Formats: sequence, C-alpha cells, structure tokens
Amino acid sequence: MKLKLKNPLIFFDLETTGMDVVNDRIVELSYLKVYPDGTKEGKTYIVNPEKPIPPEVTEIHGKSDEDVKDAPTFKELAQTLVKEFEGCDFAGFNSNKFDLPLLAEEFLRANVDFDLKKRKFIDVMVIFQKMEQRNLAAAYRFYCNKELENAHSAEADTRATFEILQAQVERYKELENDVDELSKFSSHNRSVDFAGRIIYNEDDVEIFNFGKYKGRSVEEVLEKDPGYFGWIMNADFPRYTKNVLTAIKLRKFNK
Repeated sequence: MKLKLKNPLIFFDLETTGMDVVNDRIVELSYLKVYPDGTKEGKTYIVNPEKPIPPEVTEIHGKSDEDVKDAPTFKELAQTLVKEFEGCDFAGFNSNKFDLPLLAEEFLRANVDFDLKKRKFIDVMVIFQKMEQRNLAAAYRFYCNKELENAHSAEADTRATFEILQAQVERYKELENDVDELSKFSSHNRSVDFAGRIIYNEDDVEIFNFGKYKGRSVEEVLEKDPGYFGWIMNADFPRYTKNVLTAIKLRKFNK
C-alpha cells in the first residue's frame, strides 16, 4: 500500500558508540527519503564520532575505530543533512526514544539550527508493540514474511522499517494512512523535549516526567525551587532538554 504523504518522509536509523543520548555519538546514519509521489532516494553516511567505539559495540554493528577514522564528523555533515532533511517528516524503529533525541543532540553540539520539533515523527516500533509486541527482526518476519539480513546495519534496518510501516498501514484498517495520525498513534506521550523528561499533561501544561517533581508543573517547580533549574543545567541531561527548560524559565520571567 502506498503511504499517503503531505511531505517527504525520512526513514532513518543510527548506529552509535552506545545507548547514552547525552554522551554517545553517531557512527553511521542511513536514511530513505520517500516522496509523496512514491519515488524514493537513500543515502548512508559513515561518521567519525570523535571518540572510541567500545569493542562490545563494534561486535553489534560492525563499525570499528579503523572504519570511521577517515570519515567526516557530524559537524562536517550537519549542514548537508539540514538541506536533505528540510521540509521532511521522520520515521524510524524506536526512534522517538533514542534516534531522534540523539540526532537532536548532535545538531546542537554542531551549533546547527535545525528544529526537529516542527516535524512529525512516526515510531514504527510503537505501532508494532501496540499491535503485536516484538522487535525489528520479528516485525519484518511478521509483516513482510522476510528474514532481516544484515541486522544492525543502518541501511538494512532503515529499509526494513520502511517496508514494515507500509505493511502495518495495509494490515490494520484502524490505522489511518496519514502522517499526522500515525505520528500521534506512535507517540509514547506528548513530549516537550525529545528525551521525554518534560511532557504535556491533559491540560497542555508542561510537567516534569521524572524525579521528585514528576507530574508537577515545570513553571511551578522553577518558582518554588529555583535551585532545581541549576541542578538540571549542571547535570548530565540532554542539551535539548536544557534548552526547553531554559525557554520555559524565560517565558515565565517575561510574563
């Protein structure tokens, strides 16, 4: 089934130095851009993460320090990616919890202004878990009747994710073939930041989603406990989360 798209949809996958959104880096980025008319184009970039790749991680995705030593850094690729991603929505497998937050961090580290929050995001894994509850290889087998070869290759995972979403839309009649609706359905919650540390409650108020103030209004906490802002800014939180928190603080100050 052909996906109904208003904008080009970027299916993407990252291979990284680890699973820490704040401290780990991208070593491979692959994307498949699907246009509203159904045409497709894809690219894969090897990225120098500017830090060692742990041997146990190399065993998973196959990328070693030697493989990436002559590759461009993310900062060197950032402007190219902005041009290629401009005006696109995004889709991935477990992308809302990991790939998107890490990608946002990389753009911030590169001092490149690319506001991902303006885009729609579809997390194919969330749709899969809500409907069937498994992983990428099982999803590929279940929906596409194929075995996933070269798993943990960014390109293979990206293309499998594209095929799975097409099959999901065709299989589940209750899933509307619309990027806005698929994005809403595949969201874990309504995050204000990508990491989900701050979310909207049912009244569209920003609240903390972690720690001792979980469920409390961010504005209220910053007013009653000003030191909490400083603690977050100096702790190991994603830069995007800190930017969101700063914006809320400034908004409150300017009221």
